[in-house]
Amino acid sequence: MTKFLCVSRKGCIGDLCLQLKKEGHEVRYHIDDKLEKDVADGLIDKAERWQDFKEWADVIVFDDSDFGELAQALRKEGKAVIGGSPYMDRLEMDREFGQQEMKAAGLLSLPSWNFMTFDDAIRFVRENPQRYVVKPDGSAQSEKVLSFIGQEEDGLDIITILEHYKRGWPDKIKSFQIQKFVSGVEVAVGAYFNGADFVRPVCINFEHKRLFNGDIGPTTGEMGTSMFWCEQSKLFEETLLKMKNRLAAAGYAGYFDINCIVNGRGVYPLECTSRFGIPTLSIQMEGISSPMGEFLRALANRQDYSLKVKKGFQIGVVVAVPPFPFEDVKVFNKYSDGSIVIFKRPVKEGIWPGDVKAVGDVWRLCGTSGYVMVVTGSGPTMEDARKEVYGRLKNIIVPNMFYRTDIGERWNRDGDLLHTWGYIN
Repeated sequence: MTKFLCVSRKGCIGDLCLQLKKEGHEVRYHIDDKLEKDVADGLIDKAERWQDFKEWADVIVFDDSDFGELAQALRKEGKAVIGGSPYMDRLEMDREFGQQEMKAAGLLSLPSWNFMTFDDAIRFVRENPQRYVVKPDGSAQSEKVLSFIGQEEDGLDIITILEHYKRGWPDKIKSFQIQKFVSGVEVAVGAYFNGADFVRPVCINFEHKRLFNGDIGPTTGEMGTSMFWCEQSKLFEETLLKMKNRLAAAGYAGYFDINCIVNGRGVYPLECTSRFGIPTLSIQMEGISSPMGEFLRALANRQDYSLKVKKGFQIGVVVAVPPFPFEDVKVFNKYSDGSIVIFKRPVKEGIWPGDVKAVGDVWRLCGTSGYVMVVTGSGPTMEDARKEVYGRLKNIIVPNMFYRTDIGERWNRDGDLLHTWGYIN
């Protein structure tokens, strides 16, 4: 048995805490955000002050990319830590720095330009008309609805959205990046790192970021993801493997992911994730056969580990309620707070709690986000995984719930293209 202290900004890893508890470990869960502190009540033992349990814990787990200084200080004290470092935080949160580091490591790069003012960016697009993508920098990255993929070859829609941000978000967006648009398959390559090397196998995953089927609507953190594991691929060699020495120098222990656009000309990295992915972690736990507690303890202690995973494919679907993906406490309190989660049959395989708490044997919605749960499924083919996950979803009732019904459908096209270009076997 291992003692885990899990520290979260907004309560994003209750599913991991619950899995560790099921495996027989002692778990304490701290949530910083005062509006989210009731998340996972009744499911996991809480820590009002995580510092009070620092010496108690065998392993300390941080869930976000702004805990780097704390994680590094604790490692220097001899603690076993899952989490980042100042370098890893900057790699994710400072887009310009992240692109520079990946380029220096030998990864391809797309032309991008960083701006501190909207007027400068608008002037740039007018003088250099083409199709672009706008990405907020720093803490504004958490507002996924602010990212915008241009559709017009002359960049006029980018100018319109920048003018809108200038009026509505001047205090929120302090800096941002404009990147050249390139068509291809969007795919992420991730793996766990033990402070010295990547642990195989590698996770190849396909995010579905838009709110509605067919990738329509506002950008969310994610509405679902499909994935599979492989021991080796050209995607891994062209991305993560080239970053190995930098992660080792930072002493990083945890999950590292690079989201890319891939086409017949190459693999173009878009951004790094130096933390657990959400809902990627839930879907990975669907596919990981090894005990998570044993695995995380080995990672935190810089040990080699033979990670065992299911063959085939895994899919995760996010179940949400209003106001998700927007932040509006009044809307949540009016329509969603305290709503009950009903399971038609008492079967909870593939059910990973989000912003819920247990009142007796009943799950009720809490927090403020409307991110209810992730439902997962797996199978030897993507279609088998789809059948399992959507079969499990039919067992769930939540007032005003919504979710996408097309997660995994892109695989027929995306998988064929990646095979054709030689990036996966």
